[in-house]
Amino acid sequence: MKSMIRDIALAPSGHDKIAWVKNFMPVLNQIEAEYSQTKPFAGKRIVMTIHLEAKTAYLALVLKNAGAEVAITGSNPLSTQDDIAAALVEDGVLVYATHGCTAEEYDEFLAKALDTRPEIIIDDGGDLVSMLHTKRRELLPGILGGSEETTTGVHRLHALAAKGKLEFPMIAANDAYCKYLFDNRYGTGQSTWDGIMRTTNLVIAGKNVVIAGYGWCGKGCAMRAKGLGANVIVTEVDPIKAIEAVFDGFRVMPMDEAAKIGDIFLTLTGDKDVIRARHFADMKDGVIMANSGHFDVEINIPELESQSVSRQTVRTNIEEFKQKDGRKLYLLAEGRLVNLAAGDGHPAEIMDLSFAVQFFSALHLLHHHQDMKPEVYLMPEEINTRIAEIKLASMEIIIDKLTPEQKKYLDEA
Repeated sequence: MKSMIRDIALAPSGHDKIAWVKNFMPVLNQIEAEYSQTKPFAGKRIVMTIHLEAKTAYLALVLKNAGAEVAITGSNPLSTQDDIAAALVEDGVLVYATHGCTAEEYDEFLAKALDTRPEIIIDDGGDLVSMLHTKRRELLPGILGGSEETTTGVHRLHALAAKGKLEFPMIAANDAYCKYLFDNRYGTGQSTWDGIMRTTNLVIAGKNVVIAGYGWCGKGCAMRAKGLGANVIVTEVDPIKAIEAVFDGFRVMPMDEAAKIGDIFLTLTGDKDVIRARHFADMKDGVIMANSGHFDVEINIPELESQSVSRQTVRTNIEEFKQKDGRKLYLLAEGRLVNLAAGDGHPAEIMDLSFAVQFFSALHLLHHHQDMKPEVYLMPEEINTRIAEIKLASMEIIIDKLTPEQKKYLDEA
C-alpha cells in the first residue's frame, strides 16, 4: 500500500525533530532497547490515529521496531506536521495525513489506514473506533482490541459500551495514573499556554483568565495561569469539582457571569456549546478565546460567525470576529486544540509516560485479548508502577521500599 502525505522531500526536517525528542524520552528508549530484540508484535498490524508530531512519531517507530506493521493517520487536521509524516514514510511506516486536510480527506485517511486490516488500534478522540463500528464493520472480526488516549474518546467508549454496542476490548489509556496525572495536568497545562502565548505574543499577568472545566486538564491550565500572574476564574457543572476549584484558590461562577469580565477564555470540558451566542454578546472588546478540549465544538463558532459583521485572519492562527457594535473578539486556531494546532503539543518528558502507557496497553492486548470481553478496561496497576519506576531511574531518583515487617503490617490492617 502507498502512503498519502504532502511531500517526501520534507523528511530531513522531520528526522531532526524526532531525533530531538528521543533525547528526552528515556522510558520509550528503554522500551525500544528491550522489545526491538524480542519483537513481540512481529506480524501484527497496528493502526494509530493520533496527533501526528515528533513524539507520536517516535511511539510509532518503537512499535515498528518491536515488530509491528504500523499505519498512522492524524487525529486533528491542524496538528499534523508534514515533515514528520515524510520522515515516518522514509522509516517504513504507512502514513495517511496532511496538515490542514479537509473533513472529506480526514475521513479518507482514516479509511485508508483501516484498509491495512489492523489487529490492534491506538485511538485519539474515538474517530477510529467510530468508523470501525459504522462504516467498516467488516473489519471487526480481526480486531483484537485497542486503547484510547483522550478523555473525550474514553467518554465515547463508555457511551458505546453502555448501549452494549462496543465490539472489542478497549483500554482507557487516558485513565491510567501515569497518563492523566501527568499528561492531562502538566502536559496540557504547559503546552496550552505555550500555544496561546506563542500565537498572541501577549502578557498573561493581570488578565482575567476563564477556565471552563476543572478536570485534570482544567486543573493544569488553571495552575499554570495562576503561575503566570493571571486572575483565574473557573466555570463548572460538577459541584465537587467546583468546590475543589474554590479550595485551590480560584473564583467559581457561571459562564454567564464570567463572560462579562474575562479577558482570555479557555475551554477544556469535552462537551459542546460551552461558550455560545449569549456569552459572545456580553464579552469585552479584545477578548481571546481558545480551546484545549478534543473537538472544535466547545466554542460555538457558527453562532459566533452569525452574529459578526466580519471574520478575518489577523495573525497566524488568530481570527477576528467583528461585532455589530464594533467589538472585536478573537478566536485561536479555529477553536481546535490550541496546544497542538498552534504549538508543538505536550513536552517530550510528559509524553514519554503517556506513550509508555500506550505501548504496554497494546502489549497487554496482544497477550490477553482472548480473555477480555468487549468492555472498557483500566490498565493493570503493575504496568503503571513499572513505567513510574523506569522514569524515576532515568532521573536518578531513589525512593524507599517497604520492609517485610511493614508489608505484613499493611496486609494485616
